[in-house]
Amino acid sequence: MVKTRQWLLAKKPSDLPQLEGPDATFKLTETELPDLKDNELLVKAVYLSNDPAQRGWISPGVDPNRLYTAPVKEGTPMHARSLAQVVESKSANFKKDDWVLASSGWSEYANVAAATTQPAPELPGGLSRTHYLGALGLTGLTAYMGLVEVVRTTKDDTVVVSGAAGATGSMCVQICKHILGCKKVVGMAGSDDKCKWVKSLGADVCLNYKSSSFQADLDKALPGPDGWANVYFDNVGGEILDLMLRRMARYGRVAACGAISNYNNSPDKTLGIKNWFEVISMRLEIRGFIVIDYLSKAGEALDKFKKALSEGKLQVEGGEHIVKAGFEDIPKTWMQLFSGSNTGKLVTALQ
Repeated sequence: MVKTRQWLLAKKPSDLPQLEGPDATFKLTETELPDLKDNELLVKAVYLSNDPAQRGWISPGVDPNRLYTAPVKEGTPMHARSLAQVVESKSANFKKDDWVLASSGWSEYANVAAATTQPAPELPGGLSRTHYLGALGLTGLTAYMGLVEVVRTTKDDTVVVSGAAGATGSMCVQICKHILGCKKVVGMAGSDDKCKWVKSLGADVCLNYKSSSFQADLDKALPGPDGWANVYFDNVGGEILDLMLRRMARYGRVAACGAISNYNNSPDKTLGIKNWFEVISMRLEIRGFIVIDYLSKAGEALDKFKKALSEGKLQVEGGEHIVKAGFEDIPKTWMQLFSGSNTGKLVTALQ
């Protein structure tokens, strides 16, 4: 038997998760794992992926039939992807000490099915394996599939990306400018420093959405009607989505990827849409998507990423925010997603 510490979901939060007190969202515990079965691996999590989508997996009152993955049940380990090492293998496809991508959850050690685990070999050019959790993993694929498959972005488009300093948004900016060659790329981020970084990635303009002049700056960046946005990659929802509906060109396309502005709002505080008539009058297309629906095309996207890397058109170094933390600090590190303190992909390096 292997003993392991785990963070369990103790109480589903209706608003901002609580880290302490009687209503604490998570609980630290220790348990023994069952013996490995055939075609299973015992893995040790080394790096954890922190993703805004995890917040939706722990919301109360979610109908499992309307969620793309099983929600986390109270009293069970928090779900998460990790970059891990194999401690013991009962699979012919993996051996001890192999690096893998696994659904280990917030657990030091976990038994995982070999069939749902991917190898994580060394990356070329000395790149850190942590990029498998971000730019060269589901994060980068989310950006690519949303732009290419969902809203069919072309070189003739003016594209706006919200959350442009985040993991997915920063990849969107680079894909638009350096792979698709879009006419104009406008990013949005939460500080002047973040906007400076987004512009270094290729954005023609980056707007600080916390600035008092944000709406005026947005109008200047998208002078209509010829300069309105053809594509909006939406990572935030809420008020900014509402503003963007009034700045979309006719037949504009919106890729609805995330809604982080509402993730920690109780139902009575959720920000709604006031400009819905714009969808009708401008014949807009709004399409939600989940990257797992497009994994059959992942190879094509990753080949393009590798080519862009080799040509110096894709910047992944600097696109990570790695936080060294003890196992007891996992929830605290995860909460940085909602304070805007990270630039790029937020990764927990377990100490």
